[in-house]
Amino acid sequence: MGNRKDTIALNENTEITGIDSLCRNSIDLIRYARGLVVQHINIIELMTYYALGKWIIEVQQAGNDRAKYGDRVIDRLSEALTGEFGRGYSRETLRNARKFYQVYQERISQTLFMEFVGQKSQTLFGELKKENPFKLSWSHYLILMRAKSPEERDFYEIEAADGNWSVRTLQRQYGSSLYERLLLSTDKDKVKELAEKGHIIEKSQDVVKDPLVLEFLGLQEKPEYSETELETRIINHLQEFLMEMGKGFTFVDRQKRFTFDEDSYIVDLVLYNRLLRCFVLLDLKIGKLKHQDLGQMQMYVNYYDRYEKTDEENPTIGILLCSDKNDSMVELTLPKDANIYASKYELYLPDKKLLQKKLKQWLEEEGADIG
Repeated sequence: MGNRKDTIALNENTEITGIDSLCRNSIDLIRYARGLVVQHINIIELMTYYALGKWIIEVQQAGNDRAKYGDRVIDRLSEALTGEFGRGYSRETLRNARKFYQVYQERISQTLFMEFVGQKSQTLFGELKKENPFKLSWSHYLILMRAKSPEERDFYEIEAADGNWSVRTLQRQYGSSLYERLLLSTDKDKVKELAEKGHIIEKSQDVVKDPLVLEFLGLQEKPEYSETELETRIINHLQEFLMEMGKGFTFVDRQKRFTFDEDSYIVDLVLYNRLLRCFVLLDLKIGKLKHQDLGQMQMYVNYYDRYEKTDEENPTIGILLCSDKNDSMVELTLPKDANIYASKYELYLPDKKLLQKKLKQWLEEEGADIG
């Protein structure tokens, strides 16, 4: 009986020693990190959270009851760090640090990690900056860690870094299910590339999203609105609209009028995509798309190809933005090589779970693989 009590006491003392060591090491590391020059703040902050997460897991794994012991580890460390440094190291922050390490543990080699927490060499930061294992801020990664799959997470990280997205922009793009919408708008051969390289613009189909989400226009509460009002709202929120359209878009004109054989026609919006080097014409439609609308857009595209674009530019793209459409009708009406697309717009953020379910069904039907 005595031996059992001694064993229990030994286990408890070992656990306490492990937590005490964790607290001391963490305090030393944070003191060191706070003394670094400002230009290293971002990478040092991320490496610090990475280290805290790693140490939490290592100490946590020594416990008998991991779930209960894990809470105990975080509670004790939070108290120690808050007592030493004040605010900034809440239980929630440390849980996020633990998750950060779990998600991104392959980013940092053990050798580099030991140089950071052990040697604390100034030359290390040049190496970290060169390798650039974390290109975004801690606030960005808090959003990225919400993603359910590594593929989705990697996509948003690539896009945010390439596009220099603010935290607010990343939050909006994630909330609008950009990843799922792009996957549903592409073909199965592009699925894996999207997850690994981000959104690559190489051909006209790559600029099409279905649906296009325009919740920033603030029209969802209005029971009725006109095409003119929709266009005006877009112009008033042009920056957000171009961001939603995607990479490489610039604004050219609105209500562009051209005359052909004494008849006048008007294109609602004219954009230009500098990546594809072509005009992009948009027509806005309230209600269900009709086949006559597709024919009219074909005429607009033909006009621009013959009279507006230069020989060095690529063929014009036509996009009809509508609140409802019949995909079968669109496919039957347009020639297979048409540079015209129909895309629904939505005035509210989509249900992410519903889109994920739809995406899963599509992937199964197409036999596509993103893993």
